[in-house]
Amino acid sequence: MRMTAWVRGRVQGVGFRWWVRARALELGLVGAATNLADGRVEVVAEGTHEACEQLLAHLRGGETPGRVDSVVERWGNPGGSFSGFTER
Repeated sequence: MRMTAWVRGRVQGVGFRWWVRARALELGLVGAATNLADGRVEVVAEGTHEACEQLLAHLRGGETPGRVDSVVERWGNPGGSFSGFTER
């Protein structure tokens, strides 16, 4: 399963992508966390549906670095183009 989430708030320059990477690796996910020009962070994660749901819960859970105002997600089929989890 592939889950793409767009996270809005104070999420750039606060260690947010590193934190997402650590949570994703703990869950056995591959993908990337990328800063976007509009201030959001895009999180693309591939793995089991359960693991992706757990990462989504972490994103919305209030324990993130910075401040998350909203998370919008989209689900799809995995692309298989990732190995590991990277910060971009």
